[in-house]
Amino acid sequence: MPRGRLWLNQVTMNAPVCIRPYDPAESSGEDMVSVIIPVLNEAPTIASVVGFAWRSPRVSEVIVVDDGSIDGTPDLARAAGARVVTSTMLGKGGSMEDGVGLATNETLLYLDGDLRGLAPDLVERVAAPILAGEVDFVKARFTRSAGRVTMLTARPLLRIYFPELTHFEQPLGGIIAARRGLLRSLRFENDYGVDIGLLIDAIVAKARVAEIDVGHLEHDSQPLERLEEMAVQVARTILDRAARLGRLRYSFASKVQETERHQRAELAAALGKIPQGERLALFDMDGVILQGRFIVELARRTNRESALEEFLDRFDLTAEERARKIAAIFAGVPCEAFEHCARVMPLMPGAVEAVVGLRKAGFRVGVVTDSFDTASEIVRRRVFADFSFANLMKFRNGHATGQLTLAPAMVHPHGCRAHRHCKANVMLHLIEKLGIGRECVLAVGDGENDRCMLRQAGCSVAFQPKT
Repeated sequence: MPRGRLWLNQVTMNAPVCIRPYDPAESSGEDMVSVIIPVLNEAPTIASVVGFAWRSPRVSEVIVVDDGSIDGTPDLARAAGARVVTSTMLGKGGSMEDGVGLATNETLLYLDGDLRGLAPDLVERVAAPILAGEVDFVKARFTRSAGRVTMLTARPLLRIYFPELTHFEQPLGGIIAARRGLLRSLRFENDYGVDIGLLIDAIVAKARVAEIDVGHLEHDSQPLERLEEMAVQVARTILDRAARLGRLRYSFASKVQETERHQRAELAAALGKIPQGERLALFDMDGVILQGRFIVELARRTNRESALEEFLDRFDLTAEERARKIAAIFAGVPCEAFEHCARVMPLMPGAVEAVVGLRKAGFRVGVVTDSFDTASEIVRRRVFADFSFANLMKFRNGHATGQLTLAPAMVHPHGCRAHRHCKANVMLHLIEKLGIGRECVLAVGDGENDRCMLRQAGCSVAFQPKT
């Protein structure tokens, strides 16, 4: 076995979790490796990473899963010999999970698309213990000192909640090899928490886990503001796993996550995360990006159709009154039901291509809807948009309370004269933030509640209009 440390897991599960123990007998015993590279705008390095993977005699396929890159990354990866696919959901975790479903070998190896200075035998070092049947999950460690998020966030929390993992020198590292059968049973977070989440889940699944030294490598450093976001997501993942294992009260972890979600929706925070740009494109969600209306489909799936009909399209009510009455209908519905519905509803044909094409043309692209943010964030990730604005359903212990916080960005002191809460106000906040004029805005909508936004944008598209 290559240089490394092996720990057989001794996790005591104090609460039920949705991870079944992994049985190595389920594997097929193949001796080749599938390399999976999740990418987003990695044009300077992706060709060299793909070429590096192909130089290993153990590699029979290289799969690049693209998150809507606009710098030519997919073409460069394809030219280097990779199979290139578009991810089903914006976010590294979604791309990694897509790769599991696409790979044909039992042994999978994840590489980041921005790596440089890789040891020539890295693939063999990391994959060897899995191919030999000695372990099920391998984390790579390298000579670069641990990053700030590892030292200041991950390690302290692991010492408290998962002391059995403190031996790992680089628990957040993105170079991972694992058996495909094991990965299929694990939960992929769709943010920076994915790598530590997989490590913890592999331990919980009683898989055999090792950390292997791969020598020196070079990796792009992240700006400080990105590190803050990364630290929050890593901390949230560790606390989530601790709560699920009974090492932390789940109600407390759930409350922390809910508070953080509402803080991100506050106007200053929401606008602060939108990257600078000279042109803006705003899309309605229902009937424009999604085929159908989210609340109608959610009501159908949760047996609330008759209750919804009473308030649907009731324009004798104010937008605020209608939104609050509809939100109350869904009290008690699990958050997972909201998320699942947003994941499986079909997209309009060409929606992904339109959003990515606009981003390539220099637009900042957003989803603006009076539906729920739990849905809009998933939908915007599915089409690779930059941001979304929506109303916030409140959740308690993983279930909707029926209480609603209206999107702060839909209120503007000098905005729409006809409506206090209006999508046109979101547009006004954005053009002020970006420092652009209305003539630089493209708006796409289909209904009465889009009318003000469409009127005020420089270029408007009434897409299959309903009114």
